[in-house]
Amino acid sequence: MRESAPGIFARGLAMGAADIVPGVSGGTIALITGIYDRLIAAIVAADTSALQMLIRGRWAVLWHRLDGAFLSTLVAGILTAIFSMASLIHWLLEAHPQPLWALFSGLILISGMFLLQEEAVLNRLDRVLVFAVGAGLAVGIALMPPVSMLSGLVGFFLAGSIAICAMILPGISGSFMLLLMGMYAPVLAAVKGFQVTELVVFALGCGVGLLSFARLLDRLLRAHRSMAMAFLCGVLLGSLVAVWPWRVSVMLASGAEPVEVTRPVLPFDLPAPQLSLCLLTFCAGIFTVWATQKIAGRRGG
Repeated sequence: MRESAPGIFARGLAMGAADIVPGVSGGTIALITGIYDRLIAAIVAADTSALQMLIRGRWAVLWHRLDGAFLSTLVAGILTAIFSMASLIHWLLEAHPQPLWALFSGLILISGMFLLQEEAVLNRLDRVLVFAVGAGLAVGIALMPPVSMLSGLVGFFLAGSIAICAMILPGISGSFMLLLMGMYAPVLAAVKGFQVTELVVFALGCGVGLLSFARLLDRLLRAHRSMAMAFLCGVLLGSLVAVWPWRVSVMLASGAEPVEVTRPVLPFDLPAPQLSLCLLTFCAGIFTVWATQKIAGRRGG
């Protein structure tokens, strides 16, 4: 089944909105909505043959090779969300963080369950081990304190090349990786202030990281799909630690100055856990993925 242009654009909007939030991956949305394999294939198609087509002016062939209609529509949705929804998402994170994180928790949990059922059945010891490694990696990244180690245009380039790998890997948030590298605030400021030089350098870093990492993912999915999906499911479900709605801020010693990080706690440890609203948004996330799966299955049949 080939998705419609409005459907692809809507997926791009969801991916862009997710990439803004530290803890949620655009790759997760791509996996949830069934376009992950197509996205990786379109990225991998940008190779030396595509470059030769570009130089020779074979535009129509190049457009078809890169799945241009799909990729351009998806990227348009992603960019639209990033530039138009950044302020809204961050207002929700500040004003209503717990219901928002509960929504994402529902989305991720049910998506992981579907993927384990359809793509990565844990009926072998090696798959269970790979799943555990993926989950452990996601939990470890979620609990790591941020460390400022990059700066300047070089920092923007390196941050882009690293963060984009996380953005297309389900369960690992590109925004969270920027946060760990101390580049989240500078990149967000560049987006809000439309700082062209910084954004161009960041985009170049994204391009380099994307083209190299996507090839590795494509090879793994082709040669060892069940194992790769078991790992990705582990990463996806392990990322629930990063989106747990109830958190407290703690100060950790990191270098010369202490660093503020958040840690998950039980809802009863907070004065206003908003349990009813969080349960409602959590169920809304579960229902959204369930309904999407049902609609997709009906159309596919």
